[in-house]
Amino acid sequence: MNTSLRIVVADDDPAMCEYMQTTLTLLGHQVVGIANSGQELVQQCRQLKPKLVITDLKMPEMDGLEAIKAIGNTLPIAFILVSAHHDSDTIARALDQQVLAYLVKPIKRADLETAIAVTMRRFAEFQALFQQTDSLRQSLEDRKTIEKAKGVLMQRAGIDEPDAFKRLQKMASDNNWKLAEAAKYLLATDQALQ
Repeated sequence: MNTSLRIVVADDDPAMCEYMQTTLTLLGHQVVGIANSGQELVQQCRQLKPKLVITDLKMPEMDGLEAIKAIGNTLPIAFILVSAHHDSDTIARALDQQVLAYLVKPIKRADLETAIAVTMRRFAEFQALFQQTDSLRQSLEDRKTIEKAKGVLMQRAGIDEPDAFKRLQKMASDNNWKLAEAAKYLLATDQALQ
């Protein structure tokens, strides 16, 4: 993998933390934090803002999946879950969270390297989809605002839809605004005059 990542590792087994730190460093990554409990993992992620978290499932205070849920609600971070357990209930819990890879102990360097590559690729794809969704949502809201503004112009000026759209375009152009900004201004002005 060519990109060096800032990673936080969480496991209550010091030997596993040491193995992860050594292996991740050999893979060219930077381990910026090591947590021994789920609560400590949450705190470190909020403070250090890593790109990737590799966490054990079973830990004191809060398990790895509970920590992932707490972190994932506030920060855009990719997650790999590590566990000696691979029963159907544990896997189902992992699928309900933002886990992008699930590694069963013992973990080999090649397994870790592959999981990181796949996880980061999928995470980037998900982030792009979220951004696209937000952009589409904003476009829809802008379209609704423009339609409302055209309706106000049509009613107040007694003009048809094409003329209302031309006036709105001219207002936007004259003020160096986006069309949606002109529509919002027109609606706010109309509201103030009522």
